[in-house]
Amino acid sequence: MPTVDQTVPAILEKLHVEPLNSGACCGDWIPNPSGGELESLSPATGEALAKIQLASLADYECVMARAATAFLEWRMVPAPQRGEIVREIANELRLHKADLGALISLEMGKILAEGLGEVQEMIDVADFAVGLSRQLYGLTMHSERPGHRMYEQWHPLGIVGVISAFNFPVAVWAWNAMIAAVCGDCVLWRPSSETPLTAIAVQKICNRVLDRHNLKGIFNLVIGASNPIGEALVNDPRIPLVSFTGSTEVGRRVAESVARRLGRSLLELGGNNGIIVMDDANLDLALRAVLFGSVGTAGQRCTTTRRLFLQRGIAAQMTDALIAAYRQVKIGDPLDDDTLMGPLVNRRAVGDMMAGLDRIREQGGEILFGGGHATGCFVQPTLVRAQPDMPILKEEIFAPILYLIEFDNLDEAIHWHNGVPQGLSSAMFTANLIAAETFLSHRGSDCGIANINIGTSGAEIGGAFGGEKDTGGGRESGSDSWKAYMRRQTNTINWSAQLPLAQGIKFQT
Repeated sequence: MPTVDQTVPAILEKLHVEPLNSGACCGDWIPNPSGGELESLSPATGEALAKIQLASLADYECVMARAATAFLEWRMVPAPQRGEIVREIANELRLHKADLGALISLEMGKILAEGLGEVQEMIDVADFAVGLSRQLYGLTMHSERPGHRMYEQWHPLGIVGVISAFNFPVAVWAWNAMIAAVCGDCVLWRPSSETPLTAIAVQKICNRVLDRHNLKGIFNLVIGASNPIGEALVNDPRIPLVSFTGSTEVGRRVAESVARRLGRSLLELGGNNGIIVMDDANLDLALRAVLFGSVGTAGQRCTTTRRLFLQRGIAAQMTDALIAAYRQVKIGDPLDDDTLMGPLVNRRAVGDMMAGLDRIREQGGEILFGGGHATGCFVQPTLVRAQPDMPILKEEIFAPILYLIEFDNLDEAIHWHNGVPQGLSSAMFTANLIAAETFLSHRGSDCGIANINIGTSGAEIGGAFGGEKDTGGGRESGSDSWKAYMRRQTNTINWSAQLPLAQGIKFQT
């Protein structure tokens, strides 16, 4: 396995990412953006990977103006032809999957298998969007007036602003961008400042495809600080939809700002996901799901399993099995094939985890395994025996901390499970049909995602992704999530020689 120092230059060269890259692109790169300089750091080594020139407010305005002009042309391209562009992007991603997956691992810290999986997720959603380009269906309705035809159709919305998070530095952008593109929208992307290189690499891949078709400004990139770039995007009336992925705290501010100008927001915010394991569950299945759900991406997924409810009959056995499994988790270089957990994204995340563990101890939580800070951004995955009334269970600590809570009956478990502000992903392991259907019913899980005998992490792109309550209510990716990126129009055509009014109203002139 090559070292990071040997790998980074080679990967960047193959992806056409040069040191001191421009942080603003609207088809053409802005040569000298004036927003300062940012170093991308490896969370595994702490070393600088490359430097990026950040965009200023003036650079943002330049990109935005070009995107607005590009939209006027792009919206007139037939949707199946827009799908063909997205198909070519998927093919370019296939060609560069290995290098882009490695870059994700280097810059974000997730293990290589997950980095490659993230690129595959981009490919999958692009393939989904290609099919969708021929299925942007409206409805026809029967009119109450003779000689009238009534139907609805969907039109491109405009420029979609995407603010993505570090934990999925490119996949969540693809959820939005690939579908928005086939819907006829242009996209303005502000990626996380923790992962600018992956964003630049993806933008370069998109540019190569667009250049072949003499297109510019469909996919646009602006890398810059929250203030002024993030604030400008959120408050820009030229952006009818802002898709934001991040914390609930910041998401509330985004929603308020967008709503103030009567724009739309698509929010994917905090998750505090729980799994209920019943006495009759397949414990081997549950163990594998819990381990991946709690340790994968070092506990930095919005779908990470954070609360595990164990029915008392299997609680001791499952707890012992988890401790044994956690002892086998190899922590280290995310590019090493044997590594199961890489580092947290930065030192601040480490500090947040350690502070959270202090509060856990203060509230009576018992550390069963882990709880330590190894070195740099590496931490130990942690198991905590918790009581259901501990206030910290309502918080989301973005780190590999798993709470184990014992329960007696299903109603009790569902009550505790739903008793948190967040509502993203949930799961139950059981062989009992009645218990499973109860969990999936209106009196069961209150989350946007509810699974049986599958963990909380690893959603497929074919289903709508999102959650309720403090998770924000947004839906991205599959199903009919495309409707968020378009505007609905109801049309009525009178092909008669009369002008009857609706509801039988008589109006004499």
